[in-house]
Amino acid sequence: MSDATGIVGEFFSLQGETDADLLAMQVGDFYEFFGEDAETVAEELDLKVSQKSSHGSSYPMAGVPVDELTPYLKGLVERGYRVAVADQHETENGHARAIDRIVTPGTLLETTDADARYLTGIVAGDEEWGLAFADVTTGQFFVTSVDDRSAVLSELYRFDPAEVLPGPTVRTDDETLDRLRDRTDATLSLHTTEDFAPGRARHRLRDQFGAETIESVGMGDSDTTIAAAGGVLAYVEETGQGVLASMTRLQRYGAGEHVELDATTQRNLELTETMQGDRSGSLLDTIDHTVTSAGTRTLRAWLQRPRRSTAELHSRQDGVAALASAAMARERLREELSDAYDLQRLASKAASGSADARDLRAAADTLARYESVRNVVADASELADSPILDRLDGLDRSAIDDLARELDAAVVEDPPGTITEGGIIRRGYDEELDDLVERHESALEWIETLPDREQREHGITHLSVDRNKTDGYYIQVGNSETEKVPEYYESVKTLKNAERYTIDELEEREREILRLEEQRHDLERELFEALRDRVAQRAQLLQDVGSVLAAVDVLAALATHAVRNDWTRPELLDSRALEIEAGRHPVVEGTTEFVPNDLYMDEDRRFLIVTGPNMSGKSTYMRQAALIVLLTQIGSFVPARSARVGLVDGIYTRVGALDELAQGRSTFMVEMQELSNILHSATGDSLVILDEVGRGTATFDGISIAWAATEYLHNEVRAKTLFATHYHELTNLAEHLPRVENVHVAADESDGDVTFLRTVREGATDRSYGIHVADLAGVPDPVVDRSRDVLDRLREEKAIEAKGGSGGTTQAVFDLSDGAFTAGDGASADGSGDEMRDRIADRFGDDAEGVLEELAALDVNETPPVELMARVQELQDELDEG
Repeated sequence: MSDATGIVGEFFSLQGETDADLLAMQVGDFYEFFGEDAETVAEELDLKVSQKSSHGSSYPMAGVPVDELTPYLKGLVERGYRVAVADQHETENGHARAIDRIVTPGTLLETTDADARYLTGIVAGDEEWGLAFADVTTGQFFVTSVDDRSAVLSELYRFDPAEVLPGPTVRTDDETLDRLRDRTDATLSLHTTEDFAPGRARHRLRDQFGAETIESVGMGDSDTTIAAAGGVLAYVEETGQGVLASMTRLQRYGAGEHVELDATTQRNLELTETMQGDRSGSLLDTIDHTVTSAGTRTLRAWLQRPRRSTAELHSRQDGVAALASAAMARERLREELSDAYDLQRLASKAASGSADARDLRAAADTLARYESVRNVVADASELADSPILDRLDGLDRSAIDDLARELDAAVVEDPPGTITEGGIIRRGYDEELDDLVERHESALEWIETLPDREQREHGITHLSVDRNKTDGYYIQVGNSETEKVPEYYESVKTLKNAERYTIDELEEREREILRLEEQRHDLERELFEALRDRVAQRAQLLQDVGSVLAAVDVLAALATHAVRNDWTRPELLDSRALEIEAGRHPVVEGTTEFVPNDLYMDEDRRFLIVTGPNMSGKSTYMRQAALIVLLTQIGSFVPARSARVGLVDGIYTRVGALDELAQGRSTFMVEMQELSNILHSATGDSLVILDEVGRGTATFDGISIAWAATEYLHNEVRAKTLFATHYHELTNLAEHLPRVENVHVAADESDGDVTFLRTVREGATDRSYGIHVADLAGVPDPVVDRSRDVLDRLREEKAIEAKGGSGGTTQAVFDLSDGAFTAGDGASADGSGDEMRDRIADRFGDDAEGVLEELAALDVNETPPVELMARVQELQDELDEG
């Protein structure tokens, strides 16, 4: 392709200057893609491919109109592509093109999604990992440091970045890169090694945020954190998006501020999406009654980063309580907020120069609405003394009002979609522009009245004045009256039914109009861009206003849900107690008739072993406890008659590992890794949820691991723990460990029918209901009936006869009294009974002996249940086939 010339050659030349995946090059009114880029874009976005000839060769070409580039860019970037954009610039010698920006998944501004869009830098050190999270759409910039790779993955899951920049130390760690690829959908982008150097990064951070900021947020001694943040800033600058001006605040967060939620826990509790990856059915979807996109984004952040500050949580609770008690004011407040513009994102758009007149008009209306929102709160007696008014009064209302007035005075009520159309600036905003507009309109008025004057003066009925790109302004006269045309009319074009003319005065007026139009548009653009720059300089104010309005939106949403669903305000405790009366699962209660349950834990009752039938509600009971604690620590009301909650420093869960199976990691390995993380990470102030630990391995191994984990959590970690298990042997621990208690989910059995009561009671369950669950699941009746027969014999310690095919009984017997397996006339299955083998061979074929030998070799107590069932099924299939 290097032989290409002209436009195509220029495209490939520019393509060689960037490491972006694709290049969009402006050619007049279109952005064009050539070669493989054209084919890729056409396939991804369903564009038509044509051919462009150059230097005797033909190249694929696809293009989109200049005004329609944004949605196509968004589509490509959201598919993980990095797209370089080369704009066309006018020069004295014609056109010149240069790459002005690179749009990447983490630097995409043109997004309508409510969720934050983070660009993340990761740097590994000897003792810590540095992380930086920047949302270019809002200007938010967070930094932190963590101790290990597992914590890195948890933070990635928490922030869900669109793009990750692994620092040079991370790139050399194959395991970390593999885990990043496995556990995040983010695009991994390699960036210049030098920009992660602590010295260069520190200098860049000082330029961006100020030297005092770095020290005040506690980053001075953290080279890894500084390196990660500096790498992110350098990458944003390199892309040319121009959003650095919106990044005005550096925020450091640490373990002491937020509840630790590892990636497994966030997934298991289905905070923002279900196990299947859907938003519907998640906790976020259930409680999200926000009316603004910024509110939705804030609620998601609260759920993923619950707080440990009692003062902040009391403030949020007070706000929710006030709004819950003021129904009319709450609805007026939500109505006012519903039209609020996303000011956090406007700040970034203004800084990048991409904000248009409609953006600034919406900003003017939203800033003016701030005072209306405040008045709704101040005028309601239930809200006037609440922290909500404190939040609203905490900003510089005078500065807000000044900016709102300036924007309102500058931008018309209904501006056009692009600033090139003109008609953006209001009359009275600029005297010079007003003068140009007045002269321009006067010239246009002369044109508009010209037909009437000419008709009267010359008696021509069919005379009109119009304008087009080819002829400019002209006078058109019908052929039937051309003889009335005066001599000073100069003919410019002959049509089939008319003649077009011009006159000196018309040409003079046209030149004046064109000159005034150009001056008017140039000045209007200059005024608008200056206004937009002033807005960008007030990015911090816009972000603060947007943040407060979003928080008020979230509080109103939580109050709305609390009122509609009879939620109650939890009491925050300084102790480690957890007392829930008639608690419910916040999501499940909306889809079924829910049976509430109590939960009581304190210093003397910190470990509950939960037993009961499958499908009876054990997992729901434990998850609802975790979710009630989590909701408490975002400041929400909770689904319970009452709740007293001692704040936790972390919530850890181990429930299942189905997704990792597809990645080649065994169930047991995933289970042990998650258990290991909990045992290393949890503290005495944590809440731990364990569901069936040990079931991924052989029965004896599983019991042993579950037993040892229980002892360690009880004796060493001392975390509040709920442990659901089918290993009834574990219930004996309550007699030996002082803080362990048994609870069970009750079931009622009458005349062979079992009813799950969904009620949690004290003590351990006295039996299992697996066969009943199999019946409920639709297992064929003959299998269920046979299961009951075998179970009865097991309970009575009687021998079990193995049934054969066609309803017969094969004389193969397992005698529970001595564990012997016999067949036929008492012949042993170890090979001493030739007659037995002959009879089995006659019945099942030559493969039967091998099947028997494999069956006899299976050690039930040393084989995981799932593996055992699968192997028995295989042996049964072999017999059926024989």
